[in-house]
Amino acid sequence: MATARYDGVADWYDAQLDTAPHRHDVLRANLPTGQGLCLDIGSGTGRDLAVIAEFGWTPVGVELSTDQLRLARRRSHRLVQGDVEQLPIRSSVVPMAVSSWTSTDVDHFDRLLSEVARVLEPGGRILFYGVHPCFNGPHVEACSDGSRLVHTTYREARRHLSAPWWGTDGIRTKVGGMRHLSLAEFLNAFIAAGLRIDHVSEPDEEPVPWGIVVAASSVRRRSRKRRSGPSSVSSLARR
Repeated sequence: MATARYDGVADWYDAQLDTAPHRHDVLRANLPTGQGLCLDIGSGTGRDLAVIAEFGWTPVGVELSTDQLRLARRRSHRLVQGDVEQLPIRSSVVPMAVSSWTSTDVDHFDRLLSEVARVLEPGGRILFYGVHPCFNGPHVEACSDGSRLVHTTYREARRHLSAPWWGTDGIRTKVGGMRHLSLAEFLNAFIAAGLRIDHVSEPDEEPVPWGIVVAASSVRRRSRKRRSGPSSVSSLARR
């Protein structure tokens, strides 16, 4: 059973995001324009939904945490409560999906991407933005001069409940640690799901990046008889 890790800390977490407006800069720099539904997978408190709408998409947030959905509803966009590792969405109906900072919170990132591949229509696209597997995680010690030490725990692909350099009042302590993947496991999860990696970037302005962006797409071919996409959230529901 999936764990809603942000229940009980949603208000605190949402306030922390006020100090990280640059994440929207990354989304704006990488999200293509388009029409139709765009799923925000693991949408949290819904901060990315308005940005998605700026690009012509109709955003729909998918989030498990009841506490985070409570805050997201204040942002007046459509929402679905559900497990991102078992999306409550029909297959082959979504032209665009976004997922931000989810790889460290879900227990099985490969399952999340397999579900993305299932719900994307042929040629549909996914934009992922999140933790850089090499330079951000329980194996990384940040130094005062901006450099980082990468420790041998890099190879320990699992949920880490603590790290010597984590503070006692940070997000990782509050949500039960951090799921770490090596770079190879992270990228291979896209390939194993049947997605084609179209572009990878490291968008941070710092010399050593904290984050990574992956743009990928479904490689399934369209049938000759094209079905019209869903017109409402209710018609998205998995049967």
